Amino acid sequence: MADTPGDDRTLRGDATPLPDSHHVNVADAEAHFNDLQRVLSIRSLQGASEPTDRSSTERDPEKGEAREEGFDLRAYLSSSNDAQERAGIAHKHVGVTWENLQVEGFGGAGHKLYVRTFGQDALTFWFTPFRMLYSALQSAVPKLRPELPLTTILHPSSGLLKPGEMCLVLGCPGSGCTTFLKTIANERKDYARILGDVRYAGIDAHEMAKRYKGEVVYNEEDDRHIATLTVAQTVNFALSLKTPGPKGRIPGMTRKEFDEAIRDMLLQMLNITHTANTYVGDEFVRGVSGGERKRVSIAEMMATRAHVLCFDNSTRGLDASTALDFIKALRVMTDILGQTTFATLYQAGEGIYELFDKVLVLDKGRQVYFGPPSEARAYFEDLGYKPLPRQSTPDYLTGCTDPNERQFAPGRSERDVPSTAEALEQTFLQSRFGATMRESLVKYKQKMELDKSDQETFRQAVIAEKKRGVSKKSPYTLGFTGQVRALVIRQFQMRLQDRFQLITSFTLSTALALIIGAAYYNLQLTSQGAFTRGSVVFAGLLTCALDTFGEMPIQMLGRPILKKQTNYALYRPAAIAIANTLSDVPFSAVRILIYNLIIYFMSNLARSAGGFFTFHLFIYLGFLTMQGFFRTFGIMCTNFDSAFRLATFFIPNMIQYGGYMIPVFQMKRWLFWIYYINPLSYAWVGCMENEFMRISFTCDGSFVVPRNPPGINKYPDGLGPNQVCTLFGAEPGNNIVSGRNYVNFGYGLNVSDLWRRNFLVLLGFFFLFQLTQVLLIEYFPQYDGGSAITIYAKEDAETKKLNAVLQERKASRKGKSEADESEKAEYSEKTEETTPTKFNGKPFTWENVNYHVPVPGGVRRLLHDVYGYVKPGTMTALMGASGAGKTTCLDVLAQRKNIGIVSGTLLLDGKPLALDFARNTAYAEQMDVHEGSATVREAMRFSAYLRQPPSVSKEEKDKYVEDMIEVLELQDLADALIFSLGVEARKRLTIGVELASRPSLLFLDEPTSGLDGQSAWNLVRFLRKLADNGQAILCTIHQPSSMLIQTFDKLLLLERGGETVYFGDIGPDCHILRDYFSRHGAHCPSNVNPAEFMLDAIGAGLAPRIGDRDWKDHWLDSTEYSDVLAEIEKIKHTTSDDGEQQKLTLYATPFLHQLRWVVARNTAKLWRSPDYVFSRLFVHAFISLFVSLSFLQLGHGTRDLQYRVFGIFWSTILPAIVMGQLEPMWILSRRVFIREASSRIYSPYVFAIGQLIGEMPYSVLCAVVYWVLMVYPMGFGDGTAGVGGTFFQLLVLIFVEFFGVSLGQFIGAVSPSMQIAPLFNPFVILVLGTFCGVTVPFPTLQSYWKWLYQLSPYTRIMSAMLSTELHGLQITCKSDEFIPFNPPSGQTCQQWANEFVTGFGGYLDNPNDTTACRYCQYSVGDQFFLPLNIRYENRWRDVWILFAFGVFNFIATIVASRFLRYAKR
Repeated sequence: MADTPGDDRTLRGDATPLPDSHHVNVADAEAHFNDLQRVLSIRSLQGASEPTDRSSTERDPEKGEAREEGFDLRAYLSSSNDAQERAGIAHKHVGVTWENLQVEGFGGAGHKLYVRTFGQDALTFWFTPFRMLYSALQSAVPKLRPELPLTTILHPSSGLLKPGEMCLVLGCPGSGCTTFLKTIANERKDYARILGDVRYAGIDAHEMAKRYKGEVVYNEEDDRHIATLTVAQTVNFALSLKTPGPKGRIPGMTRKEFDEAIRDMLLQMLNITHTANTYVGDEFVRGVSGGERKRVSIAEMMATRAHVLCFDNSTRGLDASTALDFIKALRVMTDILGQTTFATLYQAGEGIYELFDKVLVLDKGRQVYFGPPSEARAYFEDLGYKPLPRQSTPDYLTGCTDPNERQFAPGRSERDVPSTAEALEQTFLQSRFGATMRESLVKYKQKMELDKSDQETFRQAVIAEKKRGVSKKSPYTLGFTGQVRALVIRQFQMRLQDRFQLITSFTLSTALALIIGAAYYNLQLTSQGAFTRGSVVFAGLLTCALDTFGEMPIQMLGRPILKKQTNYALYRPAAIAIANTLSDVPFSAVRILIYNLIIYFMSNLARSAGGFFTFHLFIYLGFLTMQGFFRTFGIMCTNFDSAFRLATFFIPNMIQYGGYMIPVFQMKRWLFWIYYINPLSYAWVGCMENEFMRISFTCDGSFVVPRNPPGINKYPDGLGPNQVCTLFGAEPGNNIVSGRNYVNFGYGLNVSDLWRRNFLVLLGFFFLFQLTQVLLIEYFPQYDGGSAITIYAKEDAETKKLNAVLQERKASRKGKSEADESEKAEYSEKTEETTPTKFNGKPFTWENVNYHVPVPGGVRRLLHDVYGYVKPGTMTALMGASGAGKTTCLDVLAQRKNIGIVSGTLLLDGKPLALDFARNTAYAEQMDVHEGSATVREAMRFSAYLRQPPSVSKEEKDKYVEDMIEVLELQDLADALIFSLGVEARKRLTIGVELASRPSLLFLDEPTSGLDGQSAWNLVRFLRKLADNGQAILCTIHQPSSMLIQTFDKLLLLERGGETVYFGDIGPDCHILRDYFSRHGAHCPSNVNPAEFMLDAIGAGLAPRIGDRDWKDHWLDSTEYSDVLAEIEKIKHTTSDDGEQQKLTLYATPFLHQLRWVVARNTAKLWRSPDYVFSRLFVHAFISLFVSLSFLQLGHGTRDLQYRVFGIFWSTILPAIVMGQLEPMWILSRRVFIREASSRIYSPYVFAIGQLIGEMPYSVLCAVVYWVLMVYPMGFGDGTAGVGGTFFQLLVLIFVEFFGVSLGQFIGAVSPSMQIAPLFNPFVILVLGTFCGVTVPFPTLQSYWKWLYQLSPYTRIMSAMLSTELHGLQITCKSDEFIPFNPPSGQTCQQWANEFVTGFGGYLDNPNDTTACRYCQYSVGDQFFLPLNIRYENRWRDVWILFAFGVFNFIATIVASRFLRYAKR
């Protein structure tokens, strides 16, 4: 029954248009409808309904844009439905039954999970082998497995929902609504155990998951999309994978026509047609609004054409009228298409509630009502629960399950009313509704057993929709190749549209190539060019291959979207792995080609087409292989830190055992096998063989022994008969060295292996890593998320005592509440009186406020002449349609805007806003941004310590925080970590953190967003309590219930364009507000929520506004407007006198006080982030250990000398490790700082210094571990410097860590996002590493690069460490390291080579022999480093220059933190 238009209708139906000014253009909508009607008519479609008439109200120039009375969705769907029936397309009617459904999660009752710390991780690491052994034993012997404690989330419940019915699921937070929906939608992986029987048209859950997965779908609360795709592309993608085959479409309709018709109708119905070519966007990419993004999620889900739909709070972020329009559309869809719809909605109004067929009420996971919505209120009233006036039924039903909020009818109490979840459940089961439910369930199940027509029709319809060639048992509509094709197109669009990433990657890649090419510019075919050719090939390959390291986090970031779309059965997970590779090829192929062209021809490698394209092939194949390698880890690991840890296990080995640093025949025998399983070695060897098979060298210069020192002319200038060439592969008496011989003797390479071994093995690795990706993502997917678990910090003595006091006070309140009503009321009054401290609120006025922002082509006005005021002891609501400027107005009033032009007069207590305004006022923003690793108590204390003046003692601040925790009802979560809190608790914490400052004025932006009706009521009730104690409150709010709106004293109502519609009192039962609207022709019926009515009246929803005049004009002509102006003048002239003028400061506390608490918080954060800190320590230890194993206990030969240099050079990789990990952490911390800085809690200098101080203890620890595992295994300290020299190396390593941390923080500070920061790392590290005098020795460095040599901090690292280690180190050549030559006849070795040895150093092993002289190149380590421009006496100078680089980075970071925040609002 998957009617195409149906789907399309589904999408549309889902969507309630946002209150934009362009809801639906009448003419366009009618034309579109007629077009569709014609298409259907051509396909023998009879009886299509006529388009709906236009609103009877005529257009009026004053009314602005005309509105459509409403697209007739029912008529459209009916006509398309008839067309499908005539075409013989089967319908999919799927009734859902659940019997004794019980869901259990991990964690027993009272079971607390505590946060892991660095100390615990460091300790347990040593027991890893034993833990692994024990796990293996448990797998083999099931009896050894521990019984995991489980908790029941959903107690046994039963019910049924027939095709064409809608069920509303209600309950307080934590009652199991989301769990119920996910279980019905067959998403079971997040739970420990699911018992009971769930059937879909008689098909059990297992078969449904295996063969019909995409027919039952769940729309989650969070909107997860690819930010750089447009809305149309997002919907097109889903449609392209779900378009039915020819048997599932109306005859004659092509796939393209079908997709376009459905897409256009979905966008039109959801009123997001105007966003079709807009990016979906996210926190980092600007795109559609939050409400529009929610509708994109709905459209995407509707495109799946599923017939059991579960919506989890899908009206979040929509205003009341838009939410109602969406549910109305859902109702029409369900009726005509016979869908089965479940929904849980927060703050559902009466109009929404009445559209449902069934309502299910849950209390602590127990089913306490299931039946008709119309009888639910009466049922609970009969039980003895009292309804409140104008309380919507959903709020009333939810309230009956909340012990804090429910009220009993007169004369009733907990003693004679079922008030526990268990009692309510038993009462329901014994009621007539329980009996009816059981009876209906039995009858329906029997009907499904006997009459399988629905089931068979459903199976046939699903088969008919499949494309030709797709297995009947497959849950997918499209075959695997079709899925890959659709994904390739999507991934290609995504990459193409991510312009910044594209431009940055090409720019940096080209820059890297230019640096490498310039460093090795124009290599000559001489001895000097031989070794450097190997270097340029290795540098080019390594830079290119390790650039793919960034694939790991990308794989992880895409997981939530992958999980959602595979649950929709759009595609197999394996398809995305293949599509990623294919879609990336066009971009990477061009990028690597440009990269290779620059390096190859700048460095003057063998000039031939064959040479270049073979080089390019090996480099590119190496790139693709490493890309597959890192993607495999990204798919396999649960988080970035574990992937980082695992990757560093391989990377050092791949570099060390690539064949360049250590030739294969010189590798330790127990480690040389790494070379043969290393893809990089095959790529490097292939490039080397390709290059050297084409060239020969002239032996000259320093490679001739013996040769003339300066001022001596004893030896021939060329290669004489008594001289030898020290180049690998040289033949006596021949000054031409074949490249083939060079690589054969020097590296053990055979050029004939180029194609038969190296290419084939590399190709094999490429396919291997494609296969590992496919297998891992298909059979071992790692998805984030799962059931929400609260994580706690361990109690210490102080918090234990404080928690005990909080629990005692909570228990005493609960005890009182069990008394009768009069006692309860008396106690309530008493607690109101003891509510913490009276607030020192001040009146705040604003006049003539205008706000303009720059837009392409000029400026746009968002607020226009807004007037108003807030007095202490009052609550003012700020309302309006989506896009009316509510948050903008609040931002302007709270002085949070940093772009655009604000004009008007803002006065606090009758005086212009002073320097301390931001810190004396509190702004609870809509986005709950906090330091996630802090506990609730710590976050509130941090705010109190830094925002209350120093004159208030610490004890007073602590006591105030405890009072706030109690008032906010966060007693049970005082030690919970913020990142693990639910939406409601986090929202309350946001308010608590602001209240901790004891502000004179409190701003809140949509504090009830994302909360259910009951939580919203609790929150507003709490705000009311604050106002009654003298607080002045201004708060934006959407979807308020009629009870909620009455809690406020005043209302500021805005319409689109930032125009004021009303400002004034609301009154009991909103009578003042209703009177104002009725005076102008808008009469609010007694059974309608005034908050929803007034939005409809001003034209915020789909309905046209009431009246023929703009409501802003009514306001400007009203007496209320004049009264507001008069009241503002009165407030200005009756303000208090502060007496003595106090000195104003930007921050409440001094610099050192700020620094103390910021450092304390950072220290706690890092201690509770073991993955981050321990990963860094592990990587340092591992790299140092593995490098040391390769160079274990080095001797005093010339080769050992070279290995000491390599061993020291590895320490320059440490900054790269630190930077890669630290930058994301810095940027996340900056998000919190930006929010806190706007309240002037602490200065940007404190933030930057605090971040550095927090990192330093771990940096020192990492340096010590690296040093211990480097110095002693390699046998350092044999030179003149001795043991003291090794401790000097430790100082250098500590400074290296400091440099790495400060550089990483600086790059983080100048980067706008986490995606951008890592792009700088390869560039910076390559420049520093290339020009430090090791890979390109200082004497051979091009003269125009020598300034970079001096500027590179790595130069100082190498100078200080090399000179300390090699100074005075006695060199003794091993037998195979001597250079043999024969002196002329009649001369001894000493006589022939004396001048040479004196001039160039080294020694003769047999000076008195007359044949086979043995020359050793060095006699002491100094002879190695002196030609490299390194001096032992400069080592202290070098180490302090390195420290100065770190200090420079640190100062630059502080400056960047002050001026670059990337927070435009």
